[in-house]
Formats: sequence, structure tokens, C-alpha cells
Amino acid sequence: MSEIKSRVELRPLTLADQDEFCSLVQASAELYGPYMQLPATAEKFKTWMRRFDDGTNLGFLVRVLDTGAAAGTININSIIRGRYQGASLGYAAFAPSAGQGYMTEGLTAILRHAFDDLRLHRLEANIQSANKASLALVRRLGFRQEGLSPAYLYINGVWCDHERWAITAPDPWTPDPSLPEV
Repeated sequence: MSEIKSRVELRPLTLADQDEFCSLVQASAELYGPYMQLPATAEKFKTWMRRFDDGTNLGFLVRVLDTGAAAGTININSIIRGRYQGASLGYAAFAPSAGQGYMTEGLTAILRHAFDDLRLHRLEANIQSANKASLALVRRLGFRQEGLSPAYLYINGVWCDHERWAITAPDPWTPDPSLPEV
């Protein structure tokens, strides 16, 4: 059986993406506004981009191959090495492309990148219970629900509970035995 060719590609998020990103965030505020906050102005975008400077957070745009349009954004956040080899995911579809399967393909590519290239063992996605589209997405990709994190993130002036979902590498990577115990 042949593998289905993806309609998207991942591109590292850069400062050059500022205008497009902010415009799409503004156009998509109603779509994910209750669930997360992304930078919608040039000043906030520049500040937000600093989080990627030290390599513990990685930002990507999901781009549609046929058109080059940005369909969404995905971050691999808080990468922890050593004995954990894990990180958390943040992601959002942009309204003009929402509901077309691009984020499923983008997150599939991120999982490959995280497990194969970055050699991570575990990824978590923390999702508010009312965010049905995001819950369906992680279920579709094989994440398992591990619990509830009360007052997990401060969003729009409120501490919000989140369901904790995780996936581990299909062929668990074994840490180098020379790594220090932490």
C-alpha cells in the first residue's frame, strides 16, 4: 500500500512571517479565541518570537503546497532532554483553511519530525474540554487521554482547566546511558 502524499509542508516560523501571521490571527480570533491567545500585532509577534531563540521551543507554519497559504501554526514547546525527552504541543488552524484536514496533516508531519528528527519520546497536548475540534484531532492522531490539569493555563483573564493528552514514539527511543541522572 502506498503512502498518501501530504498536501502541506512545515516551514519554520520566522520574523518575515509577521504580517501574514498577524493578519491570519486577527481573522481567526473567533475560531480559537476562547482557547488560546496568539500575537495579533507586530509588537506582540516580535516579543512572542523571542521564545524560539534558545531552541527549547520551535515554531512552524503549516503551508498548503498547492497555494503556499498558511493553514495554521504548530509549536513544539518546552523541550526537555535528558531522561524525559519530551515536549508539549501548541497548535491552531487559521480560519480561512479550517476544517479541511490541513492541521491533521501538519500535526502528522510534526509527530514525524519530533520522533524521528528530534528523537523525542513523548509529546503532550493540553486542551480545554469545550474545544471539540482539537480533541477530535488528537484522538484521530492516536493520542491518549491521561487526565485533567485544573487551572492549567491563564487565557483571556481566567485560569482554564485542560485535558492532558499524550503520545509516545512508536519505537521508544532509549536515552544514551551516559546521560546524567536528573
